[in-house]
Amino acid sequence: MTLSLPPRSAKPRTRGLTSMIDFGPDTFGWTGAPEGIRNLLAACADYIDYAKIYALNALLMPRETVKAAARTYRDFGVTPFAGGILFEYAWQKHELDGLEKLLLELEIGGLEISENYVSLTPDERARAIERFQKRGIYIKYEFGRKNPTLPLALDELGAVVKAVGQQGIEHVIVEQSDFDMLIAARADAIPALKAQPWFDRLLIEADPYRFPQQHVELIKTFGVDVNLANVTPGQVLRLEGFRRGIGRAVDYSIIKR
Repeated sequence: MTLSLPPRSAKPRTRGLTSMIDFGPDTFGWTGAPEGIRNLLAACADYIDYAKIYALNALLMPRETVKAAARTYRDFGVTPFAGGILFEYAWQKHELDGLEKLLLELEIGGLEISENYVSLTPDERARAIERFQKRGIYIKYEFGRKNPTLPLALDELGAVVKAVGQQGIEHVIVEQSDFDMLIAARADAIPALKAQPWFDRLLIEADPYRFPQQHVELIKTFGVDVNLANVTPGQVLRLEGFRRGIGRAVDYSIIKR
């Protein structure tokens, strides 16, 4: 008889996704390339589906460092992508050509298109997605604003999930600020979200500063297969443990089963 943990779905997953955020050398967990990333992935690659290169780090850090980071992620079966703020900066500067060139040079291979501070029409959004896809760049889309003034409308979110899905985007990231405002504004927000046929196609951004309480609450609320984004390198292993019922925060439910 072999002692083992209860099984969880293996990669590539469609549910129970963990999208890690790579801040670079940071208090949330050193992920300098390639040694720091390699050490992390040697232990945790099975639990990381995506790795977002934070904000403008693709411009802040040396190009060879970013390139090595992206290569290391791919070597371990983790899909890297540049954060949406990089796209928004390029959009504002009318430099999508420059962004395309940068992504190809750095071999990141993926890009988040977001509208945290800029606004795109549905046609502009569709054309932006298409132009990068044509160059072989993997696209993730993030819905929401950093500073929302009104709670998100589920009908609007559903329409976006459907529209980008028609362009081959499997999951839509929900901006942390919009998710928080929705939960605070609507007493029925959680059952309403869970009832949507497209809920499993969402990646909910968790707040790294509210770890582990918020992450555990999201697992208890939406189930162990909830898709979570913005998980820091230092939180990946503990989050996987929570999904399995390991840790004081989940009262070691793995033993009580």
